[in-house]
Amino acid sequence: MRPFDPRLLRYARSARGPIAVTALLGTITALLVLAQALLISAALSPVVSGRATLRDALPAIGGIAGVFACRALVVAAREAVSTRAAAAAVCELRGRVVDASITLGPRWRATNGAETTTLLSTGLEDLRPYFVSFLPQLVLVCTVTPAALGVILFLDFWSALIALVVIPLIPIFMILIGRFTQAASEDKLASMKRLTAQLLDLMSGLPTLRALGREKAPRTHLRALGDANTKATMATLRVAFLSGGVLEFLTTLSVALVAVEVGMRLVFGNISLFHGLAVIMLAPEVFEPLRQVGAQFHASANGVTASRAAFDIIEEAGAVSSPGTTACPDMSRTEIVLDGVGVRARGAWAPSPTSGVIRPGAVTALSGPSGAGKSTIIACLLADMTPDAGRILLRPSGSSRTHDEAALADLSPSAWREQISWVPQSPTLVPGTILDNMGGLPLPELDAAAAATGFDAVLAATPNGWNTAIGSGGVGLSVGQRQRLALTRALAAHSQVVILDEPTAHLDALSEETVVRAIDAMREEGRTVIVIAHRAAMMEAADVVIDVRSAANEEARA
Repeated sequence: MRPFDPRLLRYARSARGPIAVTALLGTITALLVLAQALLISAALSPVVSGRATLRDALPAIGGIAGVFACRALVVAAREAVSTRAAAAAVCELRGRVVDASITLGPRWRATNGAETTTLLSTGLEDLRPYFVSFLPQLVLVCTVTPAALGVILFLDFWSALIALVVIPLIPIFMILIGRFTQAASEDKLASMKRLTAQLLDLMSGLPTLRALGREKAPRTHLRALGDANTKATMATLRVAFLSGGVLEFLTTLSVALVAVEVGMRLVFGNISLFHGLAVIMLAPEVFEPLRQVGAQFHASANGVTASRAAFDIIEEAGAVSSPGTTACPDMSRTEIVLDGVGVRARGAWAPSPTSGVIRPGAVTALSGPSGAGKSTIIACLLADMTPDAGRILLRPSGSSRTHDEAALADLSPSAWREQISWVPQSPTLVPGTILDNMGGLPLPELDAAAAATGFDAVLAATPNGWNTAIGSGGVGLSVGQRQRLALTRALAAHSQVVILDEPTAHLDALSEETVVRAIDAMREEGRTVIVIAHRAAMMEAADVVIDVRSAANEEARA
């Protein structure tokens, strides 16, 4: 486990300035430490030896007080800079991890979502002690320790030699204990991820569990996960206490060796009192930064482990090919061609290579059994996923020339998505009013769309119409009403391409007819509608039906 990862400067650019300032303040601290030790020696040695009175030492005492004050100000400034750097770095890393998870796509998020959530919510918070406590001490090791050792060498060769012989013992023991710390920190992060993932799953499924009377069933499993997390945390703390004790013993022993050697030489008159006092006071400053950096490193080890996990995600996203930059064509005159589009999933193909043409101004239904890969094709159409086989092409209507075609992968994702309205099975709704969830669309357009989708009847039954408040996820509306809200939003947006994921899945037969009429209205406006369909009414409303199937690897090759 490296004490400083250069990737931190690469992915948390906001930390570069504070780290430079911390290094500068560490250099100033080294100079103040040296000045403090020399001034104390200069003030005490004449008084103790009887060559001067206490009044003669007053100027040196005043200088000592000034050094103490300056040192206190430097420490306060260092703490403030480190705290701000920690907040900025954690915030920036969180943003980069979120961007990376978006780049990696929904399939990656489905597999790593819980771990990433844990990393973003609590994992990276452990990085704050690294900035506030460990990093300043690491700078002091690079400034105070060499400076103090250099002055000791200048004052007394033999004391410097003893310090040089003893210093390597501390890093050796730090490395040995650090191996245990790394394993303990990784176990703690893994147990925390498991516990968080289970809690997230439980929270999302709690309404269903309560409806079935099974809300207490996961209690035993959660208790076991909590106990495992407690054991991992205690293992980390045990290693931290062990390292603290070992480093404290080594530091005390090292300083004692120098002090005893200097004391014996003072008794026999082989070293002056000034030099002896200065060496004795500088010896702790040689070893103290090493001891502190070891103790603080173990305190921030969890954050270092979390940052490595964040860097891995960012670099994995960086390995993904960069998005295209081509402008999106006019989709009112452009066909969407599925040219053998297939995606591998768990040792099979879902979908198996599928071909078809989605004509502009027509309703195209994707049909097939559950798990065949219809939603996966939609993810590919939304540019959230790249097919493992085949490609998606955009071709001018009626053209058969290959050079007129453009690959969807070459288009700018943002420009392409501006052409699309997507209605998933579970629409994303935020707390606020119904109007707040309509994307700022004009009210006249919303009223007309609501009349076409039947959402006007829902509004009539609410206390404040468009200004009726709903909760997170649409609490206050039924599942079918949420589906109608999303359909109304898509209809009012006037996007050229509308993608509907089973829009009638939660509706009765009467409401289904209303949705079919809304789709007919979109077709009359010349909009391209792509719908995942299972029910006969939706299949009959479609102009073209593309059959989607899954297949084993061998079948797909055939």
